[in-house]
Amino acid sequence: MAKILIVDDDPDIVESVGLFLQKEGHETISAHSRGEGMKAISESNPDLLVLDVMMEQPDDGISMAQELRRQGFSKPILMLTSISKVTGMQYGIDSDLVPVDAFCEKPIEPEVLVKKVAGLLGSEEG
Repeated sequence: MAKILIVDDDPDIVESVGLFLQKEGHETISAHSRGEGMKAISESNPDLLVLDVMMEQPDDGISMAQELRRQGFSKPILMLTSISKVTGMQYGIDSDLVPVDAFCEKPIEPEVLVKKVAGLLGSEEG
């Protein structure tokens, strides 16, 4: 199965997402900030990244995704967000501004998470 990095400053989200993905047979690695996430990517080379939008800074997840894409990271990024609930604004995928492969609203239902990850990994594997 896949190696998945979960980057979120909320330990409960990291733990729950990790448990659901591990139950499906995936290996999970966790990070709680943009800096930890960037380090984990270079050390573990994950197959997929689950990334929160807002961490220490309101745009940490978006900035991290932009930086990763500039560095040539081409593996799938699933962005978790509660921004539309907090601000009322809708975010969408944009290859320059928000270079991710999929968005999911928090809190995410386990079935939705598992299905989304499977789809992203399936499309990555061809």
